[in-house]
Amino acid sequence: MIPLPLSRTFTLIEPGPVVLVTTHDGTRANIMTISWTMVRSFDATFALTTGPWNHSWKALCATGECVFAIPTADMIDTVVGIGMCSGADTDKFERFDLTAVPAQHVRAPLIGECLANIECRVEEIVERLNLVLLQGVAAHIDTDRKDMRLLHAVGDGTFTADGERFDRSAAMRAKLPTGL
Repeated sequence: MIPLPLSRTFTLIEPGPVVLVTTHDGTRANIMTISWTMVRSFDATFALTTGPWNHSWKALCATGECVFAIPTADMIDTVVGIGMCSGADTDKFERFDLTAVPAQHVRAPLIGECLANIECRVEEIVERLNLVLLQGVAAHIDTDRKDMRLLHAVGDGTFTADGERFDRSAAMRAKLPTGL
């Protein structure tokens, strides 16, 4: 092994997948690309990081709601493009030819071209950490999509996509021997 600068270690454990987060400020919808999200528990609680530098921040704070839209690997150029422009001066739905689908429980729209969409409400914003804690309130999935590979940001401008799956669910459900 050779030394790795600590400043590059995030590329080893960057979470995924990349998520497109939609908001609606009361006037229009916006989309931001987020590469750092996390599942907080199995009860549809999530977190993301963003802050005042992001145009969507104000709408997220004001409305307390958003949608996690899960793009697939075939959408990589759209995902990068959305992240490289600002909703302050760009209608990203129009520019990237995306379909805004009305959500059931939040004002922010679903993205019709994405594999899945999760409607979320903000539980708490920890401003010191730029951390937004969310509760999912509804989820939608398109099981007819041809490309189901999730897109992961390595963190340095490169991406990976899910590939082969390894199913060990039976082993993980197996009862452990007594005394362990």
